[in-house]
Amino acid sequence: MSDNTWFIIAIVIYMLAMVLIGYWSYRKTEKYDDYMLAGRGLNPLVAAMSAGASDMSGWLLMGLPGALFVSGMSELWIAIGLTIGAWANWMWVAPRLRSYSEVSKNSITLPSFFENRLRDKSRLLRIVAALIIIVFFTFYISSGMVAGGVYWESTFGGDYLMGMAIVAGVTVLYTFIGGFLAVSYTDVVQGSMMFFSLIIIPVLAYFALANPSDIWSFAASNDYGPHTDGIGNPTYFSMITGVSVAAIIGNLGWGLGYFGQPHIVVRFMALRSPAEAKQGRRIGISWMVLCLVGATFTALISTVFFAQSPEYSITDTRAYESIFLDLARVLFHPLIAGLILTAVLAAIMSTMSSQLLVTASSLIEDLLKVFKKDGLSERNLIMLSRATVIVLAVIAAVMAINPSDSILGLVGFAWAGFGSAFGPVILAMLYWKRLNAPGAIAGMLTGAVVSIAWGMSPLGDALYEIIPGFALATIVMVVVSLATKSPDQEILDEFDSAKKLAEAVDGQDDIDFAEAAKEIK
Repeated sequence: MSDNTWFIIAIVIYMLAMVLIGYWSYRKTEKYDDYMLAGRGLNPLVAAMSAGASDMSGWLLMGLPGALFVSGMSELWIAIGLTIGAWANWMWVAPRLRSYSEVSKNSITLPSFFENRLRDKSRLLRIVAALIIIVFFTFYISSGMVAGGVYWESTFGGDYLMGMAIVAGVTVLYTFIGGFLAVSYTDVVQGSMMFFSLIIIPVLAYFALANPSDIWSFAASNDYGPHTDGIGNPTYFSMITGVSVAAIIGNLGWGLGYFGQPHIVVRFMALRSPAEAKQGRRIGISWMVLCLVGATFTALISTVFFAQSPEYSITDTRAYESIFLDLARVLFHPLIAGLILTAVLAAIMSTMSSQLLVTASSLIEDLLKVFKKDGLSERNLIMLSRATVIVLAVIAAVMAINPSDSILGLVGFAWAGFGSAFGPVILAMLYWKRLNAPGAIAGMLTGAVVSIAWGMSPLGDALYEIIPGFALATIVMVVVSLATKSPDQEILDEFDSAKKLAEAVDGQDDIDFAEAAKEIK
């Protein structure tokens, strides 16, 4: 059989597994809260793996190795910033958000939590937050579909639209039928595939080298990849040479984005208990660090492997983002290589499914329920949510048919948009009593507008837009909150209750969280 046949067999096995998980989740989903938040029953392993897989996407397997291959270790500042940010998110946001979202009227989405936390009777806070989520994620989902089409095109030489339709169709199917539970458990499978692939590929490539120790010096003095002028890349192993202070600060600033990513922090709200955030942090950060190390060594070893093995070529000779895929094809039997190649597909699908569900929840929970005065049954809410998943997918697919730079460009700073708009507000929601609704609304709008405007201007080339966006959003949020009416006593009392609940269950796995929450209330 041809290599492509083996690759297709591997992908069919993978996609069938995803659909079966979706069906299993469908059998477990009876209530609206189950569909949107898995009944707040995620264990730490599932929550951690799901957060990691929905976070990293194809950047981890293709973007980061390619950047490290071309530019060298100076690209590691982003990885360092992300690791610090992810750790801080699990440390400071996860346990407090899990407690507070339950105390505050059992909120199941970020916009509903914002409204309940600040008792915003105007509903404007919830609507603004939902609209920010819908706008950014619709473009983000479209980008995932574009990535799926390009993956199919480059891996199999197939038709872009057919590949996009297949990848999007399977993702929508298991999200449609299984909801949050399906998304979370498929993320575990997808995260595991990413992890093992990033460990196995560099290890086998390392032992395939004639002189493995060359990886520590080769790139600095020998031609490889884009460096063909006879001197290699002399600054390859330096993290600071030729890198401005603004660039380092901007790259480290990627970590700030974690505090405001809806598809990540919603995993914290789905934990069984705040006490399990500690275990989730250990699992999630360990997974992340090992994956980043694997991606780094994939790039490092590739500088030697392809230069010393001219019979093997790199498919992408522009950004060199295919080195992970090219190594898999060279090192493994086509069936195993096909399974490893699906790790990239898994990364794309895990992120897209999370974004679909979060966007659907914002449309139904945060907009429809706000404007529709009559109550809806559990069954109707689930069916509407499933219908919304399909509608969103269709809109995103139409946008992806002829992808433009504006769509793909927006995705480049969507992380900054969410981080700037929601990051300061979420931290203030959890740790600042004086925050009020006008301050939160002003902060969100400032963060979103500044990050987009900065990223689209020449200033974006000098400093990553999340830095000014996050900073200005924080300043505006604080100034407006202090300049307007202070929160009512009811809000202050609830803040104290949430804090007390988080402290009561901290590290106490044997405490019944539901009972503790009732007692605190």
